[in-house]
Amino acid sequence: MTKPKGKTATQPEPDEFEIDLDAEPETGPLRRCLVSRDSVPRDEALRFVVGPGQKILFDVAATLPGRGLWLSARADVIPLAIKRGVFSRAAKQRVDVPADLAGVVEALLVRRITELLGLARRGGGAISGFEKAREWLVEGKAGLVVQASDGSIEERARFIGGRDVPVVTPLDAQRLGKVFGREHAVHVVVAAGRLAKMIEVDANRLAGVAGRQTSGHIAPSIDAAVTGESPGTGGLSET
Repeated sequence: MTKPKGKTATQPEPDEFEIDLDAEPETGPLRRCLVSRDSVPRDEALRFVVGPGQKILFDVAATLPGRGLWLSARADVIPLAIKRGVFSRAAKQRVDVPADLAGVVEALLVRRITELLGLARRGGGAISGFEKAREWLVEGKAGLVVQASDGSIEERARFIGGRDVPVVTPLDAQRLGKVFGREHAVHVVVAAGRLAKMIEVDANRLAGVAGRQTSGHIAPSIDAAVTGESPGTGGLSET
């Protein structure tokens, strides 16, 4: 029987496996995952650094000084990284890793997405509300659609209308509404450009860490995982 080639994140690594960061330059479009040892697109990876007190910090914007320690943005990878001690091995020193590292990563990604949406709104590059947002969508202004994870599935589909546009659902309606000074919001359109791409990347990284597989252009959210709700046909609607 032919053995499958390559590694998956669930395959055990031998204890003596050496991690040579000097052989993994932080340039180009790919990054080497410390757990799977696969090269993955930078947009699908998470950067960590050793901070003060030898603490492992999640570098959500990938801008902190220091040598980056990269993991694939997948739910199974972070627990394995902690179990195998890959951060200490890669840094060649004892480091302090938060026990709830996955939770820290999710929280920071949620905060960053919220901040980026606020930045887009203040710059006139994002709009909420079914009618106003759909007008942008119909006019071809949309670079990204952000919809509430607890919004009505039928309404969310009706809003898109079969258009080929990236869709993410990283926040619930209350969190999304707060960005726009509303009690809740279900539909947001972000104009094409750098901010739209940044929000899409972070929403998909959040979906990966939270264990929600993306399907087509739709990135499921962390909220269902947190609340335990299943994605039914109900949910909030918006006018």
